[in-house]
Amino acid sequence: MQPTVTADLAARPVEAERPLLSYRDEATGERVDLTAQQVGQWAARSAGLLRDGCGLGPGSRVAVLLPPHWRTAAVLLGAWASGLAVSFRPRATAGLAVLEPGGDRPFDAVFVTPERQDDWLEDVPDAPHRYLVGTGPGRLDDVPLGWLDWSAEVLRHGDGAPDHTAIHPSDPATADGTTYGQWGALAQEFATMLDLRAGDRLLVDAAETEQPLKWLLAPLSAGASVVISANLDPARRDAVVVAEQVTRVL
Repeated sequence: MQPTVTADLAARPVEAERPLLSYRDEATGERVDLTAQQVGQWAARSAGLLRDGCGLGPGSRVAVLLPPHWRTAAVLLGAWASGLAVSFRPRATAGLAVLEPGGDRPFDAVFVTPERQDDWLEDVPDAPHRYLVGTGPGRLDDVPLGWLDWSAEVLRHGDGAPDHTAIHPSDPATADGTTYGQWGALAQEFATMLDLRAGDRLLVDAAETEQPLKWLLAPLSAGASVVISANLDPARRDAVVVAEQVTRVL
């Protein structure tokens, strides 16, 4: 995970029209394909929202309660490009006490799906800046008082490379204190475990793999592209592999 992540994505030596990140919902037929440049642009918009919209920067903390999704990638990459510490909370932790170093410190922003925000099992952290992030196409129809629709707010910010933020490998990238350097090393180690290489295309079952180290950081560190499949029927997995020209399955 590099501090200059948005610039790195925009400069990747890949075919201009080749998707770096594809999202497909097998239940609704929704599909989104993003090139490396487009992923970088969405990350830049997200960074602008955090920096200019929320006034956050290095030392700020954000909580992310989102599934594998192209919008989640934008939220995470934007936060890391801004030097923020992220607390990523998968759906599997619903109803469980989340203990992490510095857990008594307040968060500056929180990102959650409408489904998890309404789930009585979830202990959604409070924060001055609260965003609902939908997983369907378009904007949300109903946004509760005190919340904002990320899909609408992020478009208020430009998609050019954000102002340079000095980030050091020893700076915390996650709220538990794991540093940017440590996450970068972990991503490379996991990519090696999967034998991921530049040009590979990784299929991710969104219901089975929530940890962004696996579905986002590892493939990006290896120069691989990602296909996130929501509501994937195991009986159709082989067909998806063929259709998407997948070379690795997570």
